[in-house]
Amino acid sequence: MIDLYYWTTPNGHKITLFLEEAGLDYRIIPVNIGKGDQFAEDFLAIAPNNRIPAIVDHAPTDGGAAISVFESGAILYYLAEKTGQFLSKDLRKKTQTLEWLNWQMGGLGPMAGQNHHFSIYAPEKIEYAQQRYIKETARLYAVLNKQLKDRDFIAGDYSIADMACYPWIVPHEAQSQNLNDYPYLKAWYDRIASRPATLRAYDKASQINTQPSVTDEQSRKLLFGQDASSIK
Repeated sequence: MIDLYYWTTPNGHKITLFLEEAGLDYRIIPVNIGKGDQFAEDFLAIAPNNRIPAIVDHAPTDGGAAISVFESGAILYYLAEKTGQFLSKDLRKKTQTLEWLNWQMGGLGPMAGQNHHFSIYAPEKIEYAQQRYIKETARLYAVLNKQLKDRDFIAGDYSIADMACYPWIVPHEAQSQNLNDYPYLKAWYDRIASRPATLRAYDKASQINTQPSVTDEQSRKLLFGQDASSIK
């Protein structure tokens, strides 16, 4: 059994995509980030960065005590190693998969996240900031589109690289991106969107939460008003 500490964000969706694809037994523990659940002591014990997702694996492969993992990229890698799925044993394919996993963690996610912030959530609309991140998101979409020109999935076979990237492409309209401008990326997106595990993962999300995380000034402060003093 795996406990998944989860909320309905792109990083949260990455892990439900894997768990549904792999058919692992798991339990979702909702962490409502708009209400401050991410600052609860029991959550911080396994996720010291006070961000979802995190997991606790109660049956690790070494047969020892339960293992907790935070950071979505680390979780995807851990689960791939645990199950032997969605990460090739071939050195070159594995290396390419991990390159693109880290590309998402270091590029697509942070840049699209700032795009969301300045375009949707920022109380003051700053044209320079909006255009800075819309343009960088577009550049990253173009990089991914180029990678997908001659293949169905990012590293050849469906892998944790695809699971990492797909949830960040889902809100493309909110990022001021038109998938028709990226035909290879659009075909990839449609392939993943139609997978049964993807449909199950997003259906579970709709059952857990249908509201935006930022609904008032208090939730805005919880999500965007933290500084060093927030760390205890």
